[in-house]
Amino acid sequence: MSKQAIDLTPQPNFRQVLQPTPFHQRMVEHCPIQNWMSWNGYQTPRVCDQLASEYFAIRSTCSVMDLTPMEKYRIIGPDAVKFLNRLVTRDISGLKPGRVTYVIWCNDEGKVLDDGTLFHLEQGDYRLCAQHHQLDWLLLSSLGMDVSIEEETHNIAALSVQGPTSFSVLSAAGLQGLDTLKPFGICQSVLHGFDVTISRTGFTGDLGYELWVDPSNGLALWDAIFMLKDNGLFDIRTIGLSALEMVRIEAGFIMPGDDFNTAESTIRADHDRSPYELGLGWLVDFDKPYFTGKRALIHEYSQPIARRLVKLQVEGNKPPADSFLYDGKGGRRIGTIKSHSWSPILKTNVCMADIEYRNGLPPGEIWAEIYYQKELEWRATWAKCSVSEKPFWVHPRRLATPPQAF
Repeated sequence: MSKQAIDLTPQPNFRQVLQPTPFHQRMVEHCPIQNWMSWNGYQTPRVCDQLASEYFAIRSTCSVMDLTPMEKYRIIGPDAVKFLNRLVTRDISGLKPGRVTYVIWCNDEGKVLDDGTLFHLEQGDYRLCAQHHQLDWLLLSSLGMDVSIEEETHNIAALSVQGPTSFSVLSAAGLQGLDTLKPFGICQSVLHGFDVTISRTGFTGDLGYELWVDPSNGLALWDAIFMLKDNGLFDIRTIGLSALEMVRIEAGFIMPGDDFNTAESTIRADHDRSPYELGLGWLVDFDKPYFTGKRALIHEYSQPIARRLVKLQVEGNKPPADSFLYDGKGGRRIGTIKSHSWSPILKTNVCMADIEYRNGLPPGEIWAEIYYQKELEWRATWAKCSVSEKPFWVHPRRLATPPQAF
């Protein structure tokens, strides 16, 4: 009987396959548990050290996250505004240089392809940041227009610095212009001889900034910030994607691919979502000229909404992961919880959930059927839910200019 040959050739491990960011050399030093994952092909920490410490760094002190893997596109040319207004659903013709705005874009059926932030860096010079790869769609949408579109994901290193002391930390590090920088504003600074673009933006719902530099200056930027921690001046912690997931749900921010299927990735009909079904109707401007999906959205706007992604608070402390939702306890099934987190600061379960509406109205009562494990035995329980029209967590410091110094 012949034996099957066994291939003993060393195989590339997970870390070798993924691309390191310009901050990776420093990030490894701050990630003792080595809990890595892939984000757009980059090696990114899921958790750096302790999830609870990372969460409270965002909410109580200062957190630093490597934002380099975010998809980034540079859009320049005489038709840049015309192209962007045709691409996204809101009117961006009034977006002034030095400002940022939130945008979504759809296919011809009015279903959302992705969301992102649009930076007007200089007159006619834009940067679009997205969650997923969008270059093919952007190039296709620009046919016949005098506009240049280049992917710059790998050409720009980025750090997200968020939390109550982020203003004080970055000011102490030597960055200028933060005291007059308003939310969704952009400013330029020079640090140790290199240029840093600073935007007062973030995904945490708290005071915070995003820093954009040439990759060759990434480590110098990192060291300027963490020198303050090493000298005992500030408590600064690196965070991974798990902590970001907690605070973005608290802040009411949605995540493509987690809370809804993007139109590009959907396989079956009726599994993609429109801006109205995501609660983003305020981003749709019918007064501007034609944009992709406009005709379908006009028709949908005239009809009662059939379903919607909502912010849902669930009673009790059992994790409602992927729970089915019902119209009344034991009633008709009306939806599913898409993402959830236990909020340490609010002491409650906060969730994003997709639910059915009737005649344009939400259900009168929403109950979640939760399955959980206790001592190796699965159990079931019911929990009452309530819809929140506002973010679960907000703080005045997010909008204060200048921010309070600590």
